[in-house]
Amino acid sequence: MRNSINKAFIIVIAICLVASCKEQSPIQKPRKITEGSATYLVQDSILIPTDDGAKIHAIVVRNAKNLEPGPAVLFHTIYARENDLERAKMAANHGYVGVVSYTRGKGLSPDSIIPYKHETTDTYEVIDWISKQDWSNQKVGMYGGSYVGFTQWAAVKHKVHPALKTIVPSVSAAPGIAEPMENGVYQNFHYPWHHYVSNNKYLDTTIYNNGQRWGDLNMKWYEKGLAYSAMDSLDGLPNPQFRERLLHPMYDAYWQNMMPYKEEFAHIDIPVLATTGYYDGGQVGTQYYLKEHTKYNKNAEHYLVIGPYTHFGAQEKPNAHIFGYDLDSVAQIDITELIFDWYDYILKGKAKPTLLQDKINYQVMGANKWGHAPSLNAMANDTLKYYLSNMRSGVAFASMFNTGNNGKDIHYTLADNPADADSYLEQTIDFSDRSNLTWNSSGWRSIVDSSLMVGHGFSFVTDPFDYDFELNGSFGGEISVSINKKDFDYKVVLFEQTPDGKFFALTLPYVGRASYVGDRERRQLLTPNKKVKIPFGIVRMTSKKISKGSRLVVVINGIKDPFSEVNYGTGKNVSEETIKDSEEPLVIKWYGDGNIEIPVKTD
Repeated sequence: MRNSINKAFIIVIAICLVASCKEQSPIQKPRKITEGSATYLVQDSILIPTDDGAKIHAIVVRNAKNLEPGPAVLFHTIYARENDLERAKMAANHGYVGVVSYTRGKGLSPDSIIPYKHETTDTYEVIDWISKQDWSNQKVGMYGGSYVGFTQWAAVKHKVHPALKTIVPSVSAAPGIAEPMENGVYQNFHYPWHHYVSNNKYLDTTIYNNGQRWGDLNMKWYEKGLAYSAMDSLDGLPNPQFRERLLHPMYDAYWQNMMPYKEEFAHIDIPVLATTGYYDGGQVGTQYYLKEHTKYNKNAEHYLVIGPYTHFGAQEKPNAHIFGYDLDSVAQIDITELIFDWYDYILKGKAKPTLLQDKINYQVMGANKWGHAPSLNAMANDTLKYYLSNMRSGVAFASMFNTGNNGKDIHYTLADNPADADSYLEQTIDFSDRSNLTWNSSGWRSIVDSSLMVGHGFSFVTDPFDYDFELNGSFGGEISVSINKKDFDYKVVLFEQTPDGKFFALTLPYVGRASYVGDRERRQLLTPNKKVKIPFGIVRMTSKKISKGSRLVVVINGIKDPFSEVNYGTGKNVSEETIKDSEEPLVIKWYGDGNIEIPVKTD
């Protein structure tokens, strides 16, 4: 009898422990901090328990004068910093409860640091915890950029918590879509990121900011021609997360589990305000979320603010001068204040921010004005279509490395009509030659420059325009190519050549891997020496007034450089290819029926 009672008691205790494990951690009592005329109630050592037994470190700051329950603003990040208390205070200064929480394993969390994988559940549980506090009125907004933008989308993957009323993702990361690869091409700058966020409980700035180390590693790897997956062996410091991600070069379940996928966007029925920039690497992710959300939820209340901003400028307050370009005065907005004005609108019922006159709000560079449209497609009312002709243009302008007979610059025509479908320009890339780095020269050094960076690619130019118009949106179209291998990576850059001869880079270069741009979930290798038309993947959008007398210039090039994977074209996993796979040079035939479609708005 006693044994039976003991067993029953043990079972009851076990059930109680499982059912109430989330309530076992005592909550830190708030302490008062007075700074000037403001007094805050601060809790900076909270550990929020999760259903699977992990603990999330959170910081909560309230204005001591606000005695009634109120809305909270959540910033959930992997970038744990010692000064994050200031970010929470900023929210309190705007009349909200400021909450900063960290990816599991970061800050005071005792768990292992694992980026991306647990954010769908951990962010949801942090929101749930907030909603149950006596200072909460069950209204929560989220904001933040890059990885923090991603965590907001992760929070709504399975369902939207009833307390979550809005998200404000800026320059959003989109794992598997925009990083660590872009349109299928892995980018080297992601390699040290794993050390940065995972080496300690906060951020390993010592190793991450050692630019010499990473620059030397890139060059050493490139010159030796080793497999991309051997990068950490060459570095001498294990990077298991880097290696793990290389096992998933296509957009498979590994990535799909991290954020909303297809029909999962349909249930996201809360207002969204996204911000990004024409010169933001994260624009690819921002575009992806916008397009998928509006595709699967026809009633999506999804706003976008975009201007001539960089990755960091589009999150807080942009600089007035970037990469040689002076922003128009109307572009110099305070995005942080815009975000809190948005919160006032959604969480407190105040007026909508005046900038948000429609769903898509874009700054027209050079016109000193904002444009507004109900959708991305509605930004333009016409399309300019050009073909990549092999006819020489007869235009002479300063460029680097693109030389023909006797060292004279050669530029080709962006033609209104397709050339002979069998005509082409031929480019040969010898991957075994590591002495020549000019393959990477097709790009731009600054937004406004006196010469064009063509490298060993090809440049195509229009006739001068005899009217003004706005270029609004992302260029599209398709390249028409044949190669002697099964795959290759390439780059396309779009410029305006202004009447005074300067070159204005309209957005960041487009990069793509031929085998993935058609279907990111399935690799489609090319048939050697067979002509094929390949559509563009996600191209960054832009907006600029193109002046009468200007030309448009397109630069195309195959990719061979020390800053991304080298695709040797064998059809094997690119991260496993080595210089031994480079016996035969890559030969690209760029056919004249390839075309570029450019969205424009005319009066």
